[in-house]
Amino acid sequence: MIGCRAVLFDLDGTLLDTLADLADSANAVLQERGLPIHEQDAYRYYVGNGVKTLFQRALPEAVRSDELVEACAASFRDVYDRRWNIKTRPFEGVAELLDGLVERGIQIAVLSNKPHRFTQKCVAEYLSLWPLDPVLGQREGIPLKPDPAAALEVAGRLQIAPRAFLYLGDTGTDMLTARAAGMRPVGALWGFRPEEELRQAGADRLIRAPAEMLSLLDGL
Repeated sequence: MIGCRAVLFDLDGTLLDTLADLADSANAVLQERGLPIHEQDAYRYYVGNGVKTLFQRALPEAVRSDELVEACAASFRDVYDRRWNIKTRPFEGVAELLDGLVERGIQIAVLSNKPHRFTQKCVAEYLSLWPLDPVLGQREGIPLKPDPAAALEVAGRLQIAPRAFLYLGDTGTDMLTARAAGMRPVGALWGFRPEEELRQAGADRLIRAPAEMLSLLDGL
C-alpha cells in the first residue's frame, strides 16, 4: 500500500455521538402514531443505512408497509430538524485526532448515510474548526453505502487514489464501503456496532480510541 494521503470518516458513531438525538427523534415519530417505542441501545442497530431503513427496522412487522415507512421517514426529518443538536457531541479524542491529521498534512473528508442536509449541519455545528471537505450525506440519485460510488466521488474530488485513503467507520456497512472502493477499512470500536460485525465485514484494523488512528498512520 502506498502512504496514506487522506482519511475518509463516517459521521454518526465515528466522529459524533448522535445516538440519543436519533433515538429520541425516531421514538417521537413512533409515539405520535401510537406505536411502540424502543430503548436507545436498540437504535445502534436501526441507524446507519438511511432513514427509510431505520423505520423498516423500528416499525412492528404487523403494521409495517412501504407507505408507513415513507410517512415515518418524512415525519422524522421534520422532528430531527428540531432536535438534532440537543444531546449530540463529538466523541472524546476526536478533536485531537483531527488536529493530528491536519498537522500531518492529511486530507480529511466525511461520508455518511445520514441525509445530506443533516450531515452538513452536524459538521458545521460540531466540527467547523477542521478543513473537512467534501462533506457528503445521502443525496438523491446517489446510492447509499456500502455502494462505493460516493466514496469514489470523494477520491475523485480530492484527486487522491482510493488506495491512499484510510476509511474510519463504526459499522459493517463502512467496512464494506471501504473494501468496495479500494480504501483501507479501519473500525472504530467506540461507535454503535460490536467488534465482531466490523471483523466480519473486513476491517483491516480495529482501534479503541481516536488517538490510535494517528499511531496507525505514523506506522504506515
